[in-house]
Amino acid sequence: MPAEGKSDMERIGLFSEMSYVTIGDKYVSHYMRPFNETASKNRQMLSEGSKTLSALQAGYFDPQFKRIFSGEAYSNPVQLRRRYRLAESKKNLGKAFLPSNGDKLPCGLGSYYGTIGGPFAYFSAQLKARERYIPPGKNFYTSPGKKGTGYGYANLTIGEQYPHEADGYELEKIIAKKAREEHKRLVKGGPFKTNIYPLEYFDMNPYFNDKPLPPLKKPPPEKRTVPPFKPSSPAKKSGGMKGGTFDPYPSHSADPYVIKKTMAVSPSKEQKVFLPPPGPKSRPVTSIITQNVIRSINVKNYKTAYATSY
Repeated sequence: MPAEGKSDMERIGLFSEMSYVTIGDKYVSHYMRPFNETASKNRQMLSEGSKTLSALQAGYFDPQFKRIFSGEAYSNPVQLRRRYRLAESKKNLGKAFLPSNGDKLPCGLGSYYGTIGGPFAYFSAQLKARERYIPPGKNFYTSPGKKGTGYGYANLTIGEQYPHEADGYELEKIIAKKAREEHKRLVKGGPFKTNIYPLEYFDMNPYFNDKPLPPLKKPPPEKRTVPPFKPSSPAKKSGGMKGGTFDPYPSHSADPYVIKKTMAVSPSKEQKVFLPPPGPKSRPVTSIITQNVIRSINVKNYKTAYATSY
């Protein structure tokens, strides 16, 4: 620990600071300093430079431009097509086929005009000659059947006819009368009658009620109203006279003006000021711009490097 100043732990956070290799060197300013000093000293290797693309032969490996169809004859595609058509026409044995007459159109339904074979006898609509029709002989004759279903009609069945039964005058009414008399004989007592007389939809008197009135309700007993409390005198506000307090004004107490003397701090070990221990110290690091410059600019691309703007 040095006799004067802060220790290495307090300054840079290390137990001991490492020694430097540049002790005694001359100071070199980095302001307006070239990136590559050796490039501006002595003679350098010079090249012809880059060549741009153009219609000249400069920039290519061959001294002359080599063509693909060099030495070939010129061919006319129109002339070749004409020669091909003449060669194909010589293969024909005769002239082109032309029909003797034009197409014939039919003049209606069922007409064979314009067809190759003409009409067919099998599809003709003319009637063929037929032999004279001779009907077969007659069958034996029987008496015709009697009309009727057999139910309620006499002499229509195989057996004998139905026997006669008398049908009295107004037989249905007589049978109904006998049925009513038999029903009255079996009924015990008279018809059931209710004691309720039919009423109208609305009563003539709207205040009429069959139910008895309920007993009268007794009125509730009246409650005595108590008058609100009123103090004898209004409340007194507190002030310098102490008029609103319960106790009388306190007696005067002597309070002399005395200045308190502050005690001087003695320089003893027990009364030292507490100093907290120092926290972690920061280390010297390279900046982000310097790291990006080192990574982006190197020996291979320092000539073509350019500044990027964001």
